[in-house]
Amino acid sequence: MENPESFIESLFEKIQAYIKTTIELTKLKLLEKVTGTASSVVATVSVVLVFALFFFVLTIGIALYLGELLGKSYYGFFIVSGFYLVLGILFHFFLHKWIKKPISDLIIKKTLK
Repeated sequence: MENPESFIESLFEKIQAYIKTTIELTKLKLLEKVTGTASSVVATVSVVLVFALFFFVLTIGIALYLGELLGKSYYGFFIVSGFYLVLGILFHFFLHKWIKKPISDLIIKKTLK
């Protein structure tokens, strides 16, 4: 039969090992969630940047085309900028909650997955 002192020491060592393992497992799970979320965000931002560049160049082309039709190139830029002003106001007042909430939900879903 084991000595009560050695039994307590053995139990204490096992508890320490369990705590260390639990801490290490928690760190690894957290690292997995952070890297998964970060890689998803980076991929999404990359795609958004490519589309933003596409729309930027498209906008310049439309502005130049409208300017050519109207006789002065800056008229086209005024029209396109006015369109973006109206679009920005609509986003601010009506679509802000439709954009913010889905993005927040996506980040939370990726983190809790």
